[in-house]
Amino acid sequence: MIQAEPQLTIGDTEVRFDLDVVASYIKPGAKVLDVGCGNGLLLELLAAQKNVDGRGVELSQRGVNNCVARGLSVIQGDADTDLVFYPDRGFDFVILSQTLQATKNPKEVLQHLLRIGERVIVSIPNFGYWPNRLALALKGRMPVNRHLPYSWYDTPNIHFCTIRDFVNLCDEVGAKVESAAALDGSGQKIGLSMPWWFWNFFGQQAVFMLRR
Repeated sequence: MIQAEPQLTIGDTEVRFDLDVVASYIKPGAKVLDVGCGNGLLLELLAAQKNVDGRGVELSQRGVNNCVARGLSVIQGDADTDLVFYPDRGFDFVILSQTLQATKNPKEVLQHLLRIGERVIVSIPNFGYWPNRLALALKGRMPVNRHLPYSWYDTPNIHFCTIRDFVNLCDEVGAKVESAAALDGSGQKIGLSMPWWFWNFFGQQAVFMLRR
């Protein structure tokens, strides 16, 4: 299970379960780049609780504006095209949370992340989660639920994968998995001793810490 301490929060905003795990991997004082940082909540948390030197990249102008208004160092950028401009080993940690499936070239993006960061933390939704399989088997339609709220024709996610798919991608690009956690639909960690197939079936999402 996720540790018994309360979920990380700022004000009245609750952090996604995966961000709770991501934050636990970050060392105090680290230099961090959050790619696809959204509203900057994770960067704000890491600055407050881990005293990190945090930078962010966000595609939407609205997200950038929200981050800058909160005093965060965030620029507008696209993971598919702009990571090439970042130097090798420029950061201690590079984070990509719930964003890989929305990129056009996930493999290339992951390779850039591994080049830029000493450690790379990636969280992904797991399309192999059992309710998704059940929806496909019984209804013959793409699942729409609280974890996957979009219809197939308007979803920002263009490269869905399973936990096993992502592990295979890591092998392809030569990434070593240092730590990993699978979370069920309620945000609780699935036992580390469980095999990949078990994570792939019962994990709603997963978080990986990688290195080259």
